[in-house]
Amino acid sequence: MSTTKDAGPVFDGVKIGRPATGALLAAGYRTLSDLPEDLDSLLPLHGVGPKAVRLLREALSSAP
Repeated sequence: MSTTKDAGPVFDGVKIGRPATGALLAAGYRTLSDLPEDLDSLLPLHGVGPKAVRLLREALSSAP
């Protein structure tokens, strides 16, 4: 039986998918403001792909 909590497909309001959300949370990121300036540096995280990075970039650029 797994004790890992499913974080779901949404990271801080951005629907990036379960694998990407889980990877970001496992790496210690909790909110968009926690993310590094260079989002491409997230690509080596297993589960984070170009689409997730693009969606995060769009969310950050449209944030107030």
